[in-house]
Amino acid sequence: MKVIRDDSTFTRPPSGTAVTIGAFDGVHRGHRAVIASVREVAEQRGLQTAVVTFDRHPASVVRPESAPLLLTDLDQKLELLADCGVDLVYVVHFDAERATESAEDFVTEVLSSALGARLVAVGEDFHFGHRRSGNVALLRTMGAELGFEVVGHELVGIEGAGRDDGPVSSTRIRRALTDGDLESANVMLGRPHEVRGIVGHGDARARDLGFRTANVAVPEAICLPADGIYAGWYFTPDGERHPTAISLGRRPTFYEFADTSLLEAHLISFDGDLYGQPARVQFVEHLRDELKFDSVEALIAQMGRDVERAAAVLSPL
Repeated sequence: MKVIRDDSTFTRPPSGTAVTIGAFDGVHRGHRAVIASVREVAEQRGLQTAVVTFDRHPASVVRPESAPLLLTDLDQKLELLADCGVDLVYVVHFDAERATESAEDFVTEVLSSALGARLVAVGEDFHFGHRRSGNVALLRTMGAELGFEVVGHELVGIEGAGRDDGPVSSTRIRRALTDGDLESANVMLGRPHEVRGIVGHGDARARDLGFRTANVAVPEAICLPADGIYAGWYFTPDGERHPTAISLGRRPTFYEFADTSLLEAHLISFDGDLYGQPARVQFVEHLRDELKFDSVEALIAQMGRDVERAAAVLSPL
């Protein structure tokens, strides 16, 4: 997959492209359904498949005070898009100037001039450009002039995605995660929710309790699940996958008023040095809520049970 930045020069595909556009936060099952349909048309017509996305969430520029937490950072998003089998991703640098660009200029500059679009496929509720003035109707009008067809896709609903029967969206996935409904979030994502960060030094409390943990510093912009104990996978930089019991929370047994949640990953049957290394942590199953224990001994006993249960959950996977 070729990654193209909008400030770089490149030769657009001579055959033209089939394009889809969006933030693609999480690259969830709804996103992948649209991409799959674009790939199918591209193969039929001899076009290259292109995804247009942004180097940051547009809301972080347009309304930073209420911008959503991210399901994926840019690097992870690009990896997931590569897994979808697209030919190229055009990454738009989104800043204050881009936020004031008209929808018409965006279509002319990016879709027509840069990518030579012959087909543009988006969700039926897609909006873009200054004050979200661009939509499917505008794309169809401009497509008739610039030589591309427009397909507005119905949004995808997934069975098992929670009590709300609405379409899959990044917003619904964030809500499920923060509400503690990891199962629904993972169904909508089509994979375990994954966060990334660097392993740092903690207060060594878990080690003193008999359970060594990797303290993963996740960027503040990333969406974490609700506080609790989870079974999951930990990936080391060499790609090795380790079954893991994950504690995400404020450790109320020791701290009464902790400000932020800490992610501690106990790699089952692993004894290596992880300090300073990048980590990938996947949340597979919620085991229990975070609890305050009356004694350290009671906490240690429960941690042992948590590790055993996490191992049992992950052993068939």
